[in-house]
Amino acid sequence: MPLPSSRQAHLVLADGTVLTGEAFGHRGSVVGEVVFNTGMTGYQEVLTDPSYAGQLVTFTYPELGNTGVNGDDQEADLPHARGVIARQLAPQASNWRSSESLDGWMDRHGLVGICGVDTRALVRRLRDGGAINGVISSDGRSPAELLAEVRRAPSMEGLNLASQVSTPEPYQWSSPCRVGFDQRLKQRPDHPYRVVAIDFGIKRAILDRLVAHGCAVTVLPSDADLEMVLSHQPEGVFLSNGPGDPAAVDSGIDLARSLLDLPNMPLFGICLGHQILGLALGGRTFKLGFGHRGLNHPCGTSGQVEITSQNHGFALSSEALPETMVEVTHLNLNDRTVAAFQHRHQPVFGIQYHPEASPGPHDADHHFGRFVALMADRRG
Repeated sequence: MPLPSSRQAHLVLADGTVLTGEAFGHRGSVVGEVVFNTGMTGYQEVLTDPSYAGQLVTFTYPELGNTGVNGDDQEADLPHARGVIARQLAPQASNWRSSESLDGWMDRHGLVGICGVDTRALVRRLRDGGAINGVISSDGRSPAELLAEVRRAPSMEGLNLASQVSTPEPYQWSSPCRVGFDQRLKQRPDHPYRVVAIDFGIKRAILDRLVAHGCAVTVLPSDADLEMVLSHQPEGVFLSNGPGDPAAVDSGIDLARSLLDLPNMPLFGICLGHQILGLALGGRTFKLGFGHRGLNHPCGTSGQVEITSQNHGFALSSEALPETMVEVTHLNLNDRTVAAFQHRHQPVFGIQYHPEASPGPHDADHHFGRFVALMADRRG
């Protein structure tokens, strides 16, 4: 039977594809880049990760919402994804940590969703044709009207979204890890390492892991300049993850170039921060067809593999990185794209994946220890 008009929703892609399903979360209309995530868990972390700003996230796992949501698993105060596409919404949340249903949480935060669509067919379309702009709507408009709207939307290429999600003011982060059953490494040195983190869309889990490894973190806005950074007397500088096209983050690239000119300053970049470091070193980025978004991407070289959590739509070109300065240390073993690099002569490195692994395996957590070791060497 047809759905009542109050519950019906459409997903319309810029190529004219129309999928009709059931609305959940907030009722309304939203345009964004349609991408997919292959993780079996962690939908709340995904939806609150600022790296998903501007995107409509398709979840390949067939049921969403079965563990509800809670206050500990958020990567930011508010969701940053623009919309949610699911095969089936769990009718009831069941988890000892759950404090609210996904449906109710999305409605409260104005996050639009559609379920009851064939997500397998949609993901095949995205894998074959690449990520594409789309619109989710439950406001009663026709697919023809929605198609006209989505075709006016800008491409993700060239968009600086980091400035939209970054903190407007500096702040200190020193809280302990939020989840009590996380038994990973926790160091408490007598004198914590002073770290300045540039917020291009930083995740709370990254801040927690820096603190757990013995850092006192000051978070600065994405447009921070060298003078602002040095005023906090950092022993190391961290460049965070974030959304959008890395080549459009001009202020971040300029700052990274200035930091690279400092003698013996440890620099560590994750995801967008890794790409910004590569661009500052003379590299080039390009847009991936459908991106890497999931929890099971193998990365490594020389027979050593880390199973990693990833979320990015752009990558560094290995051919453009200057070999005299940069060594590629890890490759994504699915498509051989650059997964990590290090500077040959300075304490500088970047990784494309997420070593905080929340959610995901802990294989890559040692990279935080590596950053701390570089700062310890600088102390002498």
